[in-house]
Amino acid sequence: GQLPTWLQGILLRNGPGMHTIGSSNYNHWFDGLALLHSFTFKNGEVYYRSKYLRSDTYNCNIEANRIVVSEFGTMAYPDPCKNIFAKAFSYLSHTIPEFTDNCLINIMKVGDDFYATGETNFIRKINPYTLETLEKVDYNKYVAVNVATSHPHYDSAGNILNMGTSIVDKGKTKYLLFKIPSSVPEQENKKSCFKHLEVVCSVPSRSLLHPSYYHSFGITENYIIFIEQPFRLDIVKMATAYMRGVSWASCLAFDKDDKTWFHFIDRKTKKEVSTKFYTDALVFFHHVNAYEEDGHIIFDIIAYTDNSLYDMFYLKNLCKDFDQTVKFTSIPTYKRFVVPLQYDKDAVVDSNLVTLPSTATAVKEKDGSIYCQPEILCEGIELPRINYNYNGKKNEFVFATGVQWSPVPTKIAKFNTQTREMLFWEEDDCWPSEPVFVPNPDAKEEDDGVVLTCVVKIDPKDPPFLLVLDAKTFTELGRATVNVEMHLDLHGMFVPQQDMKTETE
Repeated sequence: GQLPTWLQGILLRNGPGMHTIGSSNYNHWFDGLALLHSFTFKNGEVYYRSKYLRSDTYNCNIEANRIVVSEFGTMAYPDPCKNIFAKAFSYLSHTIPEFTDNCLINIMKVGDDFYATGETNFIRKINPYTLETLEKVDYNKYVAVNVATSHPHYDSAGNILNMGTSIVDKGKTKYLLFKIPSSVPEQENKKSCFKHLEVVCSVPSRSLLHPSYYHSFGITENYIIFIEQPFRLDIVKMATAYMRGVSWASCLAFDKDDKTWFHFIDRKTKKEVSTKFYTDALVFFHHVNAYEEDGHIIFDIIAYTDNSLYDMFYLKNLCKDFDQTVKFTSIPTYKRFVVPLQYDKDAVVDSNLVTLPSTATAVKEKDGSIYCQPEILCEGIELPRINYNYNGKKNEFVFATGVQWSPVPTKIAKFNTQTREMLFWEEDDCWPSEPVFVPNPDAKEEDDGVVLTCVVKIDPKDPPFLLVLDAKTFTELGRATVNVEMHLDLHGMFVPQQDMKTETE
């Protein structure tokens, strides 16, 4: 096929790549050692490269020829030749364990630099051209967080907003929102952007020892949206997991009878909106987008009624006929919440406060809290991406993977949130990854651009390929077949050529 002449840059992808080290195996697909991929687009040609992230975790495991660093779903035990008592003591003296730097989820841009990210307090700088692993950054040196998300937001100046959880710090467990500037003052060029990191605000956890798990958060022009879901980490169980010989994943529990709380933080005052908004128990990983309209915040998420998604990816479940045998007990559902921040304070109890045309409701309760019910826009899509120029603004189009009852994507979808129309790309025996939208630099319309996705074939003898779709029509523009063994990955980003330093720099 033919690629558009304006498509120049690098698609960086990240995901789990190695699940067996020596004779030891990880228990969970999300535990595998991080494998980075890049597709470089240059004058109508595509160049592919992949490299394992040379994290401390990778180096320790490879040197020992077995898994010696614990991951979320796999508890590892120290090398028998090390002093086991010293190791056990160090575990006892740390309520919060030393986490892995196997950053296998996403790629983040900080100023001119790129980092592989996971969900612990560590990120690893990488060279976007060679995929070499560079220094390790510990968020904890700059802000008191033990875990952080892999889905930060970027403002128009390139500053980063991210969230992390501070576990039992000074007797409190809280969620911290922090900002990393995209540049530092000229005279301080030796100092990193992280040294100028600032805490925007903190939200106290509803429970000291059971903080909520979250994978992403939402943003509008004036507000940050944080959803505290009843899918929680048990800190006491986590502190004793090593001694009990269980993984940290077993310390996560979902309470289906509890509530899901919505927190809205004013970006200007850095204070939380005092009204209490909530909905029924749900589990979600990905925010789609959010925006403001006539005194309401409208936000979209892909939600589930239980936490079975994580359990499906235990490697014991990833058997030969995985896509036929492993089925969702809860299908991913695209939910739109409409939350009235400005409403008539004298409204009667049990009245719906939403004044926009929507089937979503927000009902005032006796105690003044507001119970929100969403509008269902569609079902069966995950890994949502939008034209990022519309992040925090009203958007029309969402690009996602299509999943039915199995968690493995079989198609790429384009969803129109206004007309509810869906376009698909699919081909037999293909498993596509998260679609990344790249706007045409001269675009006048939201969907003027291309969609990039890496496609793995079910039969390992068939080579994988990078697919380029016209984002407007969803027709195929071209594909680049790569004769290597490629893995399903998780997330990534496209970096236009003009946003990169020259290779010599």
